[in-house]
Amino acid sequence: MKCRMADVSETSLLGKGQRIFLLVFAFILATLLFLLRVNINERNPIDDLARRSLQPEIALSNGRPTVFEFYADWCEACLAMAPDIKQIEASYRNKVDIVLLNVDNTRWQDLIDLYKVNGIPQMNFFNANGDLKGTSVGIQDLNRLEKLVSALVAGEVLPNGRIDGRTSKIINSSEMNSQKTIDFDKGPRSHY
Repeated sequence: MKCRMADVSETSLLGKGQRIFLLVFAFILATLLFLLRVNINERNPIDDLARRSLQPEIALSNGRPTVFEFYADWCEACLAMAPDIKQIEASYRNKVDIVLLNVDNTRWQDLIDLYKVNGIPQMNFFNANGDLKGTSVGIQDLNRLEKLVSALVAGEVLPNGRIDGRTSKIINSSEMNSQKTIDFDKGPRSHY
C-alpha cells in the first residue's frame, strides 16, 4: 500500500515546469484583469460614482447637503453628464453628498415614485436638513451644475427652480413590449 502512494506522488499530473508555467500565466492574467478593470472605471465615471455613493437615508441624515441623481446605464444623457458630475463630486467631496440611484434597480422604486422620476437624468437637491430644495431634469453642463451645487452648499435658493434639459424617458417593460412603433422624437435616444 505504501508503494502505491509513493508512485502516485512521483507521477503527478503536472511536471514542475508545467506548474511554474501555470503560476506565471495565472499571475499575468490576474494583472491584465486588474488593469482592464481600472481602465473600464476610468472610461465609465458613472459606475465609479455609483459604487462610492452613500445610501440615500445616510446621505439625507448626515448634516450635509445631498444631491440624488437618478440615472440608467443605457441613458446617453446620463453618460454624457457623468464626467461633469464626477468633477463636481471631487470639488465638493467634503461639502455635499452625491448619491446615484439607478432607475433600473427595483431597490430604488420607492424613491423613483416619491420624486416622480419620469425622465433621466433627474437630480434632486436637498439641504443639510434633508429638505428638497430643487429638481433638475435633463442634461446640465458643468457651469450649470457648479451654480446649482454651490448655491446648495451655501444654503442659497437654487437658480431657476426646476431646470429641464435633454432627457431619456423611463418606460417599464410592459410599455416596451406593447410598443408597435418607435417614436424617435421622444429624446436623445428612444431606448425602446
